[in-house]
Amino acid sequence: MTRLAELTTIRVGGTPKELLVANTKDELVSSALKVWDENDDWFVLAGGSNVVASDTLSHLSVIQVKTKGIEISGNRVTVQAGEDWDGFVTLANQSGWAGIESLAGIPGTVGAAPVQNIGAYGQEVSAVIESVEFLDYQTRELIVIDKEFCKFAYRDSSFKQGRKGIIVSVTFNFTESEPEALQKVSADVLAQRAGKGMVLDSKDHDTWSCGSFFTNPFVSESFARTLPLDAPRWESGEEVKLSAAWLIEHSGIAKGFSLGGSKAAISSKHALAITNRGGATSEEIVELASFIQTQVGNTYGIYLVPEPNLLGF
Repeated sequence: MTRLAELTTIRVGGTPKELLVANTKDELVSSALKVWDENDDWFVLAGGSNVVASDTLSHLSVIQVKTKGIEISGNRVTVQAGEDWDGFVTLANQSGWAGIESLAGIPGTVGAAPVQNIGAYGQEVSAVIESVEFLDYQTRELIVIDKEFCKFAYRDSSFKQGRKGIIVSVTFNFTESEPEALQKVSADVLAQRAGKGMVLDSKDHDTWSCGSFFTNPFVSESFARTLPLDAPRWESGEEVKLSAAWLIEHSGIAKGFSLGGSKAAISSKHALAITNRGGATSEEIVELASFIQTQVGNTYGIYLVPEPNLLGF
């Protein structure tokens, strides 16, 4: 049986009770209904880029989404959940579909993108999502959820906040732009991400990660005024968004840091990424994350929230 360490970008995770691979929409629906009838302990695995799985998963049923298919009607595009995200960004750029060009290089699948409401360099995927086709756990029915009912927020959605089920496909509504301009933006983004170790490379342990491990925290304006003047901050309505990477480094945790004897370490390129230096256990990853939370909390009174799914912890 395949270990989840072989299917996740941070390369940790034990062997689940069962692994069901869905290559078509019908297989995805039938696999989900089977698992839901037999086991309360289940997880949907897409690209494996946003999950830290425990080394002990003997009761877990895993549904791996590998469905393919793209339907195009002008600038309205419906994409099956298992399509590769970065490959779809490339297609969008070539087709002159604007709105996701700054999201190039993000690992994972199209179906996972709405869950986290992935974003980078000023763009969020929710800006171009029209609706989501969803297999609802409660009703066992396929439904279409319009954008306004997805409750998108910063790295958040109703799917992350407890709406149980599986995203089957996503429909986007793009605006038009020049392909060359979109491709240039993506090329610039990829160069920046590569410099931070955020583009997957099997030979580079700095990329054996979940990308950014913590979300940037939001605080009140009055709290933000208590921080050092050089702490990066961005106004966001009545709140202020802070840089989690800055908080980590200025709480005394440098790039490349690891706990004694651990094979988990902060990336040497980016303070916000926890990496597997080769042979790390899931417990070592989570132990380092907990240490970071404690250190930042003790220094600044801010509790950093993990971005990946912590599976089995």
